[in-house]
Amino acid sequence: MTKHRIGVDLGGTKIEVAALAADGTISLRRRIATPSSYPDVVRAIGDLVRQTEAGLGTTGTVGVGIPGSVSPATGKVRNANSTMLNGNPLERDLTALLEREVRTANDANCFALSEAVDGAGTGKRCVFGVIVGTGTGGGVVIDGTLLNGRSGIAGEWGHNPLPWPNADEYPGPRCWCGLQGCIETWLCGPALARDADGPTARDASSLPARAAAGDPVAVGALERHTDRLARALAHIVNVIDPDVVVLGGGLSNMDHLYTKVPALIPRHVFSDFCDTPVVRNAHGDSSGVRGAAWLWPLEG
Repeated sequence: MTKHRIGVDLGGTKIEVAALAADGTISLRRRIATPSSYPDVVRAIGDLVRQTEAGLGTTGTVGVGIPGSVSPATGKVRNANSTMLNGNPLERDLTALLEREVRTANDANCFALSEAVDGAGTGKRCVFGVIVGTGTGGGVVIDGTLLNGRSGIAGEWGHNPLPWPNADEYPGPRCWCGLQGCIETWLCGPALARDADGPTARDASSLPARAAAGDPVAVGALERHTDRLARALAHIVNVIDPDVVVLGGGLSNMDHLYTKVPALIPRHVFSDFCDTPVVRNAHGDSSGVRGAAWLWPLEG
């Protein structure tokens, strides 16, 4: 029987499971709506894994991407925007339910791992993966291995302050984490929409077309967003100097990010040379579930 890696992407609105064959191809895929209670989430993931294995006729390793992280001190989920997960030992509960080790990681980390293993970062030693969508997060992969860090928060770039702020950017919007001026509050999709169309706006997807048609409001909002993203990524270049930055999330579909951001990054990099590539993801919405599966290494 062929060995499979099973990945689960646990989101706020849907749970997706996929089984990856040894060559990285998806053999089977399912998705359901996310239940509203923690016990039901645990049961739903267990059911999806068992159904997947029944469909494959074999068992597999299991990795789960979550919208938060597991504290190494308590073993419980923290910082999840799906708040029902917070304070619960998801990894332990799934391990007990499925009677095997289950590995979990932040969804941005799973994205970065997917793109590093067999996506847009294939063959690169150091990959920084960025999700810019409803929220903003990051993950670091070095030599094909996810960097978790001592506290389990490596790559939590979205909750650093926006670097080199202009006078009108300080102290910045209040973030859900309790601080002000976090990168997420400036770069996420709703923040871009608000910058263009006011405090009730949430959807930024029309801005590139509006800018192309000459709408000065859209042009200005996209220029500010591009400059902020370049500053935020320059911070990363100064710290880990990645071989490539891979963008994901809803805003990663905006073409101007790849033509304009790389040219702006060097202004804030402490080097006489900087050509860090910023590239579009290869796997799109599949990166989260693929990265969860790749939490088990190639030789696993």
